Amino acid sequence: MGKDVIIACDFAGRSETLDFLSLFGEDKPFVKIGMELFYAEGPQIVRDVKARGHRLFLDLKLHDIPNTVMKAMRVLSGLDVDMCNVHAAGTSAMMRAALEGLTGPGGRGSLLIAVTQLTSTSEAQMNGELLIPGTMENTVMSYARNAAASGLDGVVCSPLEAGRVHAACGDAFLTVTPGIRFAGGDRGDQARVTTPAMARELGSDYIVVGRPITAAADPLAAYRRCVSEFLGKED
Repeated sequence: MGKDVIIACDFAGRSETLDFLSLFGEDKPFVKIGMELFYAEGPQIVRDVKARGHRLFLDLKLHDIPNTVMKAMRVLSGLDVDMCNVHAAGTSAMMRAALEGLTGPGGRGSLLIAVTQLTSTSEAQMNGELLIPGTMENTVMSYARNAAASGLDGVVCSPLEAGRVHAACGDAFLTVTPGIRFAGGDRGDQARVTTPAMARELGSDYIVVGRPITAAADPLAAYRRCVSEFLGKED
């Protein structure tokens, strides 16, 4: 799969989400549905967005005992999402169970990726609160290697770590990177951020962009700017 921009549709409900997507006309961006929207609207919102022709990343970050995650993934496999995820901290056994649940008799239609460390987490928080010693970069690399060894397709990481993930796990191992802001934009609650152009240079395969697009005065223009900067193309 090629590089792409994923819009984080972190809205409170169905009508707001579909109204937002209607702004894009014939453009059919790859979109992310996370916990807030999925918990508010349930599986039907996934069906509604897919019916409009969008590729979809279901961002629920499953993290539980292997058997529970396997059964949850078995349910989610029926939604025909293009990408879904778990927390790598759930261990290799859990990641393998997730893969098993996602794979049906006809194979697997969804990419499965693992969250390494949230881009809102600083190294100081990781060390002092999560009690994970060492550097953020080394922790992310360890989690990425575990995910690759478990058979997953890639990881969620910061763009700052994308190049090293590829070096450790191969070019085909995907890096899906939130923490994207336009130059001079508000960092919000993100601790590790880059611009779309820098993410491209650092080796990100997919960038996940929320507020710089969803809160823009002209979301379509902001999306097209993001695509242009990330893919290195002129409008």
